[in-house]
Amino acid sequence: MTANLKIEGSDTLVGALYQDLRKAAHRELRRAGSPQTWQTTAIINETWLKLHTRDDWESREHFIRTASTAMRHVMIDAARARLALRRGGGVPSLPIEAADDVAAGDLDDDTLIRLGETLGELAELDPDLARLVDCRYFAGLTEAETARVLDISDRTVRRRWVQARAWIHRSMLEQ
Repeated sequence: MTANLKIEGSDTLVGALYQDLRKAAHRELRRAGSPQTWQTTAIINETWLKLHTRDDWESREHFIRTASTAMRHVMIDAARARLALRRGGGVPSLPIEAADDVAAGDLDDDTLIRLGETLGELAELDPDLARLVDCRYFAGLTEAETARVLDISDRTVRRRWVQARAWIHRSMLEQ
């Protein structure tokens, strides 16, 4: 779809995009088991506040890609706020090699912030790879959903996901 989607001009579209966000956040939280303080509505509302004023969406996929990144920022910002209240403790390493089984909501605040910083570095080197991590890890999208949103093949998602996990693991070990 090449025409811009006008969010404020279509209540139906707004509802559909909001529901897409809600499903992604709910899927991520469900995958997390018993997340610390995350609630679907809170994540969605914060993400929606970051996105609702834009009117330059090229497609539903463009919206979901951007929303995945925004969800990551919301979760990391919340972790930073909680850490500001309680400092200390060791920083366990991120089990990124098992990332399909670990949800962002399962990470302690220090690790989530380190992951956010690491993904910022990755985004500078390879923005597409960072978007893939946002979709797979933070939005909890499947390989097929990620492929559709990023407009790449399932096989490319699998190959790049292995590459992303290895890069993140190595980078976080060096920190």
